[in-house]
Amino acid sequence: MAAVKSMDDLFLHTLKDIFYAEKLILRSLPKMIKQAQTPELKQAFEKHREETEGQIERLEQVFEECQTPARAVRCEAMDGIIAEAKDIMDEVEDPELRDAGMLAAAQTVEHYEIARYGTLIAWAQQLGLKNAVKLLQQTLDEEKKTDKLLSELAMKRVNQSAAQ
Repeated sequence: MAAVKSMDDLFLHTLKDIFYAEKLILRSLPKMIKQAQTPELKQAFEKHREETEGQIERLEQVFEECQTPARAVRCEAMDGIIAEAKDIMDEVEDPELRDAGMLAAAQTVEHYEIARYGTLIAWAQQLGLKNAVKLLQQTLDEEKKTDKLLSELAMKRVNQSAAQ
């Protein structure tokens, strides 16, 4: 981690962290889409892939507002979350059970993103980055909506199928 001496530095470091995380998620979703057996889960992953592309574009706009090149810093937390998702996809043979595990991993991703975006919004407000607040809030709203969709899908279909 580079020297963090101000709120600006902390904001930019965290922005770079979530930029890395979003790019990693975007690279990981095609395998999850391919492995998903439940049509609604496959559709939710496809929708999230499209949203993630837009979220990366919004992050690039925030970097522009900060007059900083859009660069990522390794996010070990997301590396670990994605590694766990890959383990589930590789090790769980039963398709319904694998779907439940992938859905849980996807929710872990969402919860990390929700935490990061909430923090970034608070810091952007503190720093007077009004456009960044708007862009980050749009992404946070999408992440919360995706988490809600995944919860409903888990409760109504995926977890029941996995338990049978």
